[in-house]
Amino acid sequence: MELAYYSDYAVRLINTEEPARNKDSLTTVEAVRGLFGAGAQAARRATDADVTRFRAVRARLRAVFEAADGGDETLAVDLLNSLLLEFPVSPQISGHDVRDSDGKPDWHMHLADHPSNATAGFAAIAAMGLAFHLTSHGADRLGLCEAAPCRNAYLDTSTNRSRRYCSDRCATRANVAAYRARKRLETERSEETLRTADSAQPSIPNSDR
Repeated sequence: MELAYYSDYAVRLINTEEPARNKDSLTTVEAVRGLFGAGAQAARRATDADVTRFRAVRARLRAVFEAADGGDETLAVDLLNSLLLEFPVSPQISGHDVRDSDGKPDWHMHLADHPSNATAGFAAIAAMGLAFHLTSHGADRLGLCEAAPCRNAYLDTSTNRSRRYCSDRCATRANVAAYRARKRLETERSEETLRTADSAQPSIPNSDR
């Protein structure tokens, strides 16, 4: 498993909350376990106490994205470094996938489960994955959806760094809203032009009628 895969852990956790809509799906231990993915052994260690701990880590990860999205790369790196220091990773070489017909393992780097608790394990993986993405592609690749009130986190993997929305749904909604706004502006300008033209016409005195 490549380290780039782990960057999605941060995005999944951040997007369990939609602050502008006052929505939060991270309310149960089952929700916490679901973030790890099917079959993850670390999820079995999750307890009710991890709900609160996961929310705290979520807030810190969102702060990294907010700093990066706002153009403050230094702050984003500082916030991410604090997570890396608090939740260190345990890298291991893994070869559970078969590479060829000879049965030789496909050796690759893997982040081992953290021994203390579910939150520490998830936070370590999420922070390391995000750090790998940031150093490989740049802090400007960490974005927050521009389709208000969404503000979901996303990782920009476009070739020209052009991504602005977390999903096609939000992109479509934003485009429709922009189109309607343009039409309203055109209508307002047209009506203003007509009013200006009407007011500019000279009045005819009653004696000339």
